[in-house]
Amino acid sequence: MVFHPPVQIISKVGDAGKGKCALPIWNMILRGFMAGAYIAMGAALATVCSTGVGAMLGAGFGKFILGAVFPVGLIIIVLTGAELFTGDAMFAPMAAFKHKVSWAAVMNLWIWVYIGNLIGSIVFAYFMAVGPLTSWSAAGVGTATIYGVTAVNIAAGKVSYVGAAALWSAFIKAICCNWLVNLAILLGICADDAIGKIVGIWFPIMAFVSTGFEHCVANMYFIPAGLLTQPYLTADQAAGIGAKLANLSWVTMWTNNIIIVTIGNIVGGMIFVGVLYWISFKKDIQALE
Repeated sequence: MVFHPPVQIISKVGDAGKGKCALPIWNMILRGFMAGAYIAMGAALATVCSTGVGAMLGAGFGKFILGAVFPVGLIIIVLTGAELFTGDAMFAPMAAFKHKVSWAAVMNLWIWVYIGNLIGSIVFAYFMAVGPLTSWSAAGVGTATIYGVTAVNIAAGKVSYVGAAALWSAFIKAICCNWLVNLAILLGICADDAIGKIVGIWFPIMAFVSTGFEHCVANMYFIPAGLLTQPYLTADQAAGIGAKLANLSWVTMWTNNIIIVTIGNIVGGMIFVGVLYWISFKKDIQALE
């Protein structure tokens, strides 16, 4: 396996960021749509595979299973060239630090990729809600499956950040999340072969999901999947989830989670990876170029 030294990795990030900012808007949205769907695929798999594990093997192992399968989404994104907002929180600013693009171009990329990620995530959430998360009778009556109950439970938990202290907690979790996500991307850039990239990506993503950090694009799937499945809960299923269902809505999806998590993800990617590595390797990068 060919391993690129850190200075080359950081330089490659800036060059890649320039290329991303140069994409036409329709392509940013299209690639963003694909990335949102791919992250949703990993989140859907994690929902299914972790169902019931905690009750049988313990909460920690349940979290590990959740994290162990989730990375498939980012692996697909990196290997196929889709556009993920949380990765662009590092790529685009790094290009701006190298004076290859303007900050207006950075914002332009962020806006359109974010929209694409949102559309892709919600579309796949719908596919899951009418597919594996719900069973259907011959009369067309839907009932949430055991996986659907897990999906609603996850969504209800995601919008439980009520009050200043809880939102601060979500913000900190979001910083930690994108710190790890962008370290995963750096490790993916380290290697030239597919196996090296997959291994490099897997460990940090497994760590962020298993630890319980917050990712805005993943939540663009998790919360809508729960919202779209919630109408198919039986009374007993709803009672099992409890009072936290009262907070679950399309409004609280934004006010109790995605807005603050998006800001935290930007800080985690741009500041804790982009800025720190740019400061650390600035002279080396300038000498390299």
